[in-house]
Amino acid sequence: MRQKIEPIIPLPGQESVWDYPRPPRVEPSGERIRIFFGGQLIVDTSDSVRVLETSHPPVYYLPRSAFSPGVLEPVAGSSFCEFKGTAKYLTVRAGGAEATGAAWFYPEPAAGFELLADRVAVYPGRMTACEVDGERVRPQEGGFYGGWITDKVTGPFKGGPGTLGW
Repeated sequence: MRQKIEPIIPLPGQESVWDYPRPPRVEPSGERIRIFFGGQLIVDTSDSVRVLETSHPPVYYLPRSAFSPGVLEPVAGSSFCEFKGTAKYLTVRAGGAEATGAAWFYPEPAAGFELLADRVAVYPGRMTACEVDGERVRPQEGGFYGGWITDKVTGPFKGGPGTLGW
């Protein structure tokens, strides 16, 4: 039997992930994104796009050029998204720390997702800290999805135990 999902009603200024579409929407964002890893600030940019998909917190994609030089390194492996296409993975290295496969990108994004070209996303739970407009991000549960949870979004969120069938 399918679990009944009760979306949390958003307060003024919040977004419910249950109002996000499927297939997902990609939209530009002017929010300031900062990522810290290995004791270093490795990204500080206001040039990002968000992917918004039903039941998922936003995933932020940042220009590859926004990452500090030498931080991103290709790693073997790929995955396929029915909407965005084939993703490739990257290792993140800084300050003597390493997170293998902690970032990903779409070398040839599928039609409708062209805004993701030359952009990289990271798993916030694998970084020291990620911020959106100064607020520390809480990572989406589970090891597969890379959503960024802030006070701006309400759930419940897919990713935790028992939610993969949503």
